Amino acid sequence: MQNEILANADKVMDVRSLPCSVKHSRIIQTWLQLPVGDHFILCNDHDPVPLRYQFAAQWPDTFTWEHLVNLPGEARVKITKLKALAEPAEPLATTCGGH
Repeated sequence: MQNEILANADKVMDVRSLPCSVKHSRIIQTWLQLPVGDHFILCNDHDPVPLRYQFAAQWPDTFTWEHLVNLPGEARVKITKLKALAEPAEPLATTCGGH
């Protein structure tokens, strides 16, 4: 099942227009649905540091996080799924830290 926001051939998921209250859950669901070895490029209006910490806490050693662009007003991060998850994961409820 492909996330509707990840709709282009470049695999760019642009979440800049989404309210903060739903960004993390949409991003996480997209990543959970990826096949192992696949990736998407997250485009956001700020560096998603809290999200990276959440990934590291919940799914250590299962992803790579590569900054492609990190400018004021635009951040692009390539997120790759390295391993299958051992069991179904329920994402922790989080926010964007007020962004």
